[in-house]
Amino acid sequence: MKKIIITFLLSVGLLTSCADLEVTPTSFVTEDNYFVTQDDATASVTAVYASLSLDPGEQSLFGRNLYFLTDMASDYAAAGVSATNPQVRALSSLTHDATSDRVQVAWRQIYAGINRANVSIDNIPKVSGSEVIKTRLINEAKFIRGLLYFQAVRLWGGVPIVLHESKSINLGDLKTNRSTVDEVYNQIVKDLTDAEALPKTYTAADAGRATSGAAKAILAKVYLTRKDWPNAIAKSREVIDGGYGYALFEDFQDIFTKTKKNGKEHIFSVQFEPNQAGNGSSGSTFQATAFTGFTATEPADIISDVALFYDIYATGDKRRDVSYAKQLLNPATGTLYTFPKPIFKKYLDVSNLATPANVAINFPVIRYADILLSLAEAINEQSGPTAEAYELINQVRRRAFGKAITTPDATVDLVGLDQTSFRAAIQEERKKEFVQEGQRWFDLVRWGTLVTEIKKVTAKNSVSERNNLYPIPQSERNINPDGLPQNPGY
Repeated sequence: MKKIIITFLLSVGLLTSCADLEVTPTSFVTEDNYFVTQDDATASVTAVYASLSLDPGEQSLFGRNLYFLTDMASDYAAAGVSATNPQVRALSSLTHDATSDRVQVAWRQIYAGINRANVSIDNIPKVSGSEVIKTRLINEAKFIRGLLYFQAVRLWGGVPIVLHESKSINLGDLKTNRSTVDEVYNQIVKDLTDAEALPKTYTAADAGRATSGAAKAILAKVYLTRKDWPNAIAKSREVIDGGYGYALFEDFQDIFTKTKKNGKEHIFSVQFEPNQAGNGSSGSTFQATAFTGFTATEPADIISDVALFYDIYATGDKRRDVSYAKQLLNPATGTLYTFPKPIFKKYLDVSNLATPANVAINFPVIRYADILLSLAEAINEQSGPTAEAYELINQVRRRAFGKAITTPDATVDLVGLDQTSFRAAIQEERKKEFVQEGQRWFDLVRWGTLVTEIKKVTAKNSVSERNNLYPIPQSERNINPDGLPQNPGY
């Protein structure tokens, strides 16, 4: 789905009582004269999707900004010398506070996307056009809203639930208090349940839009996070058995190959296009921050501890050299360059290393391997390892070692584990599978192991139990201190 930056005014102008000033607007766009046709409705939902990948003047939410909170502030990533923002470095060392600009930007970007979704959901019913298409567009907006609230509730706990655009300019009316965690999750489930009515597939022109399978997959992760094992199992099986055609790529590299976007393993991805990053202030900036050229200069995003992460892959595990690079071929000189420390590689476009801002590799929000491992985890937590759970994790392992995915292979298959050791195996597999995919911090919090694991990294020994949530941005609390009480430890 092509990304289009769409700007339109969402509220009426300020009304004043000045007798000497009479202005007749000649060009003014409001929701009443913008939402007229089906094309208007489609454009508004395109803007909802764009909130995930574009933020002019700032790194986009899924283009890197969310990475600071979900990966750099976890155990495996850190800020390199090229990361000059002191707020980024504070997140890396777990010394950030409520004034963190990265936390504030993430909050703003998430709620900007929610607001765009609300505008579409509120206004699409009144446009002319096919009721089927209008319902689909509303459910796409609900999918994005549910996805964004899922990010928010895991990052901050109970957050304000805003379901309609504000039509007031009164500051008191604009204040919204924190809801409970349960209330937020109830809304997420409601939005994603509605989104289950989305189509299974789209034509090539609409590839990348949210599907019913994507809604079910995110719901499965919601239930897994809530430790609702029966529903996590049921929803994961609906994804696997629902006739969506999902499957693992035979080659792990294909997940991050720009010519294989929206393939059989990609359940939902944030879409990035060539040159979308422009000057590096929006779009995807992963390549530019992981690769600074064929020099010894340390990039902005680095592995925190080579021994704890790069060295843990068994011989033959192809995921290591897709996730990290110790060497890259310099196309200008033909020289195989060796880096002082492995760099992150998943989002490097090795065919276009000369202009890193032009990276066009999608960000996989959820892919089929995640569902296989989620189902295996939920089954194990409910009843211990079963034959089904073994097969699920072993398919992921076989692919990692280049084996036939559905054929048992004694050289890589796990067997004979009890519930505790199977749990540890799932956690180790996710650690190797989802490098730089926005999963690690959420996983550690969900397992209750964040402090224990992060303390293994010497430079991150400031971690404490407070880091299981992020602070409510102080800029938000300044507006509504009573309705937005701060999280413990901040």
